[in-house]
This record gives sequence, structure tokens and C-alpha cells, in this order.
Amino acid sequence: MSFLQLEGRTVLVTGVANRKSVAWHVAQFLHENGAHVVYAVRTEARRASVSKLLQQSQIEAPVYVCDVADEQQIEQLAESLRQLGAPLHGMLHSIAFASYEEGLKPFHETKRAQMLQAFDISCFSLTALSHALKDLFAPDASVVAISISTTRMASESYGYMAPIKAALDSSLAFLAKSFSRFSQVRFNAVSAGLLKTSASAGIPGYVDAYLYAENVIPRRKALQTDEVASVAAFLLSPRSSGINAQSVVVDAGMEINYFDQDIVKNYFRGS
Repeated sequence: MSFLQLEGRTVLVTGVANRKSVAWHVAQFLHENGAHVVYAVRTEARRASVSKLLQQSQIEAPVYVCDVADEQQIEQLAESLRQLGAPLHGMLHSIAFASYEEGLKPFHETKRAQMLQAFDISCFSLTALSHALKDLFAPDASVVAISISTTRMASESYGYMAPIKAALDSSLAFLAKSFSRFSQVRFNAVSAGLLKTSASAGIPGYVDAYLYAENVIPRRKALQTDEVASVAAFLLSPRSSGINAQSVVVDAGMEINYFDQDIVKNYFRGS
């Protein structure tokens, strides 16, 4: 048995879009360590693309469609997973959505409809999925969400998604507490620093922030998606059984180095 002890365990992975997705990298760690991975994606088109990825990787795994903004589809996903006849030993929640069609605006100009839609999909879906699947989880299952490392920093390039991710992080404690009344299911998050993914590329100003982060990180090398995925795989495994209701920051030390001497000097030279 491997160190992670994932052999034969069934894990639901949500949010795969393409090869650059954090969810895809996590799924690869799970496959490599003997887990049975089940996928849930938002649309039929996404199911086709993920099925193609699996075929190219010579992996056989079911792919279900579930738009988490639709309660009926969440119930349908639960029924489909019930028919598999095996308990869920874990779930990866790697789902986020925000509309930047009108570009970035000051936070106080955030529209109610945009904020509520983003909250529903990016945060509440964790609670909705967990509730719908509660009877399918193994007693010691692990639920892991992908969050961000900067919910307390007013990064303009991330806009109203930072408060929503903060709410996601807060949900961990409440879900862990309520599930503890009938199980040992754990809820944790990987709070990732800036990554080069297809989803992040669509955020206005993100590329500049990513390049800045690469300089602030002490090792002067950007955070890699595999580094985030490996921590998520660990949290999904029995090896992390003592960790519950936590957000594990994975940012390669960026938060300790914002006042790096060279960066400060370069700023004043250019001003």
C-alpha cells in the first residue's frame, strides 16, 4: 500500500475544465495512487472534453453532468453516485465562477446579482453537495475545497471573489461541526497562491499579479499546480485524518516576502 493509502477508495472530483485545471492534477494524483475517481462537470460539452482527456490518458472513469446552481441536478448526481454501489471516501470541490463581462470595478460597485450568483456557485455549492451526498459518504470521508491564499488582501484583480472564498473557508468549520453529529467526515481547504490556469487567465489583471507573485516568492519561482494538487491529495487521504476544519495555505512562502528588499528598491527606482 502506498503512503497515501488511497487504494480502492472512491473520490468525487468536481471542476475539471482541461489539463491545466487544479482538479485534473488532483485527479491524476488520485489515479496514480490507486483511487477510483468519479468526475462531475457543469455541462455536456465539458463532459465530452473531460471524457476525451481520460481517453488520452488511458483512464476509465465515469463523468456526470451537474450544474451546481440547479438543485435538481445535484439530486440527480447523488442518485447516480448511489447507483455505483460504493461509498464515497472523498470529494474535491474545485468550483468557482465570477462574471467579469463588465471588467473590474471598485468593490462597492459590485452588483447584487453578480455577487449572489458567484456566491451560490463558488461557495454555497460546497454545502449543497455535501448535504446531498451525506448518506453516501464513508464514515471517515474527506471533503477538500480549493480556495485562495489571499482572502484578507484587497487584491483588485480578484474583486468580489475574495470575500466569497472567505465565506467558503468559514463554511468548513460549520460543515465539520454539523457532520460530526453523525460521522467523522472531515472538511478542509487548500488555500492556493496564484496559479497559471485557464480559469485565472480570464480574470482582468491576473497575469500582472501572477508575474509579481513570482518575484515575491522567496525561491523566485511561481507556485506550480502540482504543488497545490499534492496537498489536496494528501488531505483527501487517510494520512491527514487529524486535520479538520482547516485551510492549508500553499503559496511557496509568498506571504512572508511582500517587503522583499530588491522589490522595494526596484519600485523606488522606477518611481
